[in-house]
Amino acid sequence: MSDAQQRIDELVKSSPVLLFMKGTATFPQCGFSGRAIQLLKACGVEPKDIKTVNVLEDDGIRQGIKEYSNWPTIPQLYLNGEFVGGSDIMMEMYENGELQQLIHPAAN
Repeated sequence: MSDAQQRIDELVKSSPVLLFMKGTATFPQCGFSGRAIQLLKACGVEPKDIKTVNVLEDDGIRQGIKEYSNWPTIPQLYLNGEFVGGSDIMMEMYENGELQQLIHPAAN
């Protein structure tokens, strides 16, 4: 496992809600990343509970996350160490209630 892959693995396992994105939660630097943050907030996730990784700050992470998840685009959402998907998948899951159930399983 490369150094970047190992760092990614540690990040994924260290936070219940982790979003690899372009920019930050307060300043997304692409529309898809901004939509991902808005979807998490719409599901009731407090901004302080969303751990984000700005892939624009580290090219190793930016390329490595695509290999780690076998998913070609960013943003990428991980919940409790499990890959969920990008913003399109998140939107689809939100619209049919799946994202809310993944985030708040006890409440559903």
